[in-house]
Amino acid sequence: MEIIKTEIEGLLIIKPKVFEDDRGYFYESYNEQLYRSHGIVMNFVQDNQSMSKRGVLRGLHFQNKPYAQGKLIRVLKGCVFDVAVDIRKKSATYGQWHSVILSEDNKLQYWIPPGFAHGFLTLENDTILSYKCTELYNKESEESIRWNDPDLKISWSYYDPILSDKDRNATLFKDFVSLF
Repeated sequence: MEIIKTEIEGLLIIKPKVFEDDRGYFYESYNEQLYRSHGIVMNFVQDNQSMSKRGVLRGLHFQNKPYAQGKLIRVLKGCVFDVAVDIRKKSATYGQWHSVILSEDNKLQYWIPPGFAHGFLTLENDTILSYKCTELYNKESEESIRWNDPDLKISWSYYDPILSDKDRNATLFKDFVSLF
């Protein structure tokens, strides 16, 4: 396993060791002891999975304390443009974002700790995204930041994605008050 640090403290890309031959492939998608040996300490309490057609954008979502979630994200089928936005107000990178392409082919994982808003854009039909969470879902603590916020300037490759009403009407970053 290779741990790739990003320019934003705490965000990590995890590249598993894949054993591939003419029969297919095998890799450990999670091994608590191995992750701990790399300083990644997590206690997962919920697994989520979504399937989306091409062009669906979900996010930018997060949960406030005390229900803030860390997420370990991977794609089982298809491909996504995955984004995390730093919403930790005391962070040197507050308001900055980082993206990674996650796909069934590259098998990368994205560790997004609490204190980040998360969103993704599906780049292929029937994309299946799976993620482990460090806290249970809590509707009352959930918030969203607008996907196309003019201050964040996220470089999405779609200008007219398929959105939920919640994501279409999310809070602008300038109006957002971070509790992190």
